[in-house]
Amino acid sequence: MSLASLLVLADGRLPSGGHAHSGGLEAQVSAGRVRDLDAVAGFLRGKLATAGLVAAAFAAASCARPGEWASLDQGLDSRTPSPALRKASRAQGRALLRAARAMWSLPPVGRDLHQPVALGVVAHAGGLGPEEAAVAAAHGTTSGAASAAVRLLGLDPYAVHGLLARLTADCDRIAADAAARAESPVDDLPAAGAPLLDIGAELHATWEVRLFAS
Repeated sequence: MSLASLLVLADGRLPSGGHAHSGGLEAQVSAGRVRDLDAVAGFLRGKLATAGLVAAAFAAASCARPGEWASLDQGLDSRTPSPALRKASRAQGRALLRAARAMWSLPPVGRDLHQPVALGVVAHAGGLGPEEAAVAAAHGTTSGAASAAVRLLGLDPYAVHGLLARLTADCDRIAADAAARAESPVDDLPAAGAPLLDIGAELHATWEVRLFAS
């Protein structure tokens, strides 16, 4: 395992398109559910415990089982009821694989993969293990939306990063839980849902003017 590879993969400056997505936060800000730093904290904790756990589990499984990417991708697709979120996930997966091909040698992966599955593919190519893939997925769940919060709400970036630092223990716990299930059958992997994210994504996709793609 290479800590340097993990840092490269989790770096927000990686040109994988993540900066164009708010992780569902833009819709929740527009709906008035998220207005300040405390509300952002609640949003991130809720997302981490649901969509974050699912993403971390599929990233870990994809890293551990390179011959099963198609079935894992199908399993994640069935856990993503929102067409808008499926589209956004595949767009981010495609962008991640494009960036990763400049860094490591990747095997053929076939169709556009969901971002967590693509993350597992890339983690495996970078010499990382399932837990590191899960950490990168959990971190991405919080950091992307937190960065969007600075732009959407005009929050102090120091305060937002202080929040991210306080969430590291939660990220580590979620990642450890996800990695422990890396060898589980696809149907037994986490399927935690976040209905407001799904509803918000569908509404957000209809907007003529928006700051983020999702």
